Amino acid sequence: MDLCTIVYKITATFPKYELFGLTSQIRRCAVAIPSNIAEGQIRGHMQEYIQFLRISMASGAELETQLLVALNIEYIEKKAYDEVFDLLQEVMKMLSSLINKLHFKSTL
Repeated sequence: MDLCTIVYKITATFPKYELFGLTSQIRRCAVAIPSNIAEGQIRGHMQEYIQFLRISMASGAELETQLLVALNIEYIEKKAYDEVFDLLQEVMKMLSSLINKLHFKSTL
């Protein structure tokens, strides 16, 4: 949720003409990460949960790419990029670890 909040604050400074372009795409990816975690968890089946966690990871990979584009076209400063990138990497590591643990647990 912290990642999502930071992304919304950063993208608020993007040019208004990007509202339906890069701004929207970045925000959708950021929101998709916790949303898919929640949806997968509530479904009640381990394999579905793992699949939704993988979808969250895919959204994280998309977000990483889009943030790099935003940096390259100078919509965000390097310091802000580094902050959100570091948090995204932390989230991705946590997701990967959770997926591995749940996958191992489901094979027992």
